[in-house]
Amino acid sequence: MNAYIDGEEIVYHDYCDVSIAVSAPKGLVVPVIRNAESLGMADIEKKVVELATKARDSKLTMEEMTGGTFTITNGGVFGSLMSTPIINIPQSAILGMHKIQDRPMAVNGQVVIRPMMYVALSYDHRIIDGRESVSFLVRVKDMLENPEQLLFGKDPVKALLKV
Repeated sequence: MNAYIDGEEIVYHDYCDVSIAVSAPKGLVVPVIRNAESLGMADIEKKVVELATKARDSKLTMEEMTGGTFTITNGGVFGSLMSTPIINIPQSAILGMHKIQDRPMAVNGQVVIRPMMYVALSYDHRIIDGRESVSFLVRVKDMLENPEQLLFGKDPVKALLKV
């Protein structure tokens, strides 16, 4: 998920500069959170707010909008239930997140209403295998359903019990 093609060679990054799609007065822009892998959740949230504010105030620099290694976009804020995001070249993948909406689900033989959200991953199949992409999406789903894992980085019960 963190590579690009340079001529005939696949180049892997040892850092994660994550682009985030932000609605600005003149359309969507994609500022970059640099070295996201070294930031905690609170720092990432602060950076998102900072970059989104600069985007809405038309104060982003070209440097702040280039060099991303992976993009996250959220069409759900506009009401989109599903879409297919387009890869920002030379990145190898983009994750699209959509509107959370109550939907009927079958649970233990009963129909129950649950909040549901579709996620979509577009990726360069020359770099990323289908199995890897599905494994990535399953991990994203698990983290969204269990956000405490984002804070602890592992099973929160085991982290709390130091197992």
